[in-house]
Amino acid sequence: MKREEMIITLVSERKKIEVNELSDLLNVSKVTIRKDLDRLENKGLLHREHGYAVLNSQNDINYRLAFNYDLKKKIAKEAASIVNDGETVMIESGSTCTLLAEELAVAKNDVTIITNSCFIASYIRKYDSIKIILLGGEYQKDSQVNVGPLVKKLAENFHVDKLFVGIDGFDQARGFTGSDLTRSDTAKTMMNSANHTIVLTDSSKFNQIGVVSEFSFSDISMVFTDKGISEEKIQFLGNKQIKVSIV
Repeated sequence: MKREEMIITLVSERKKIEVNELSDLLNVSKVTIRKDLDRLENKGLLHREHGYAVLNSQNDINYRLAFNYDLKKKIAKEAASIVNDGETVMIESGSTCTLLAEELAVAKNDVTIITNSCFIASYIRKYDSIKIILLGGEYQKDSQVNVGPLVKKLAENFHVDKLFVGIDGFDQARGFTGSDLTRSDTAKTMMNSANHTIVLTDSSKFNQIGVVSEFSFSDISMVFTDKGISEEKIQFLGNKQIKVSIV
């Protein structure tokens, strides 16, 4: 695990930790830790106050990005392996999807990302290797994502091989679920512009049931997750002709 990922893990566990303690735990100088924290704060993954590194508010989208960060980073890296240089992909909003976009920007050349996530567009804005097409629509402030009929109208102008999406829950009776009706409906419309819809999620989502039905099992080609998923659910997805990739 990289040092910055270790810092995020420690801050996520403690909620608030002294800079001096981070320096001791990671066996590096305080100057090095402060530089690491500056980078992480600039990316919105935590904030600093009076000699402490502090986790963001749970209402902040950056909190969700920092939660299980190391797992999400591994999932994103594995998912990036199926994207080719020069390819155009769609990426819906979500924390793991954000890290996928960053991984594509770092590891791939000349990839175009079509997204309805203003957060993703801002998160990777400094990378020259990536092109971003932002789908406009009604702006949801908390999730920093565009939703609604205008997104649908714009998405209809594109066709890609892969759409990457996040989920909020899983139900063996209803399929993959979400927590927001408008956002879930928007994700479904984006699905019509792709040959394959691919779910990126940490395994904790398989133990939650979202309020809104988002994707049926026949909608999904592949799932990228971590080894926390149960064998029962892996077998269940396999029986639904969904390939599961585990990190």
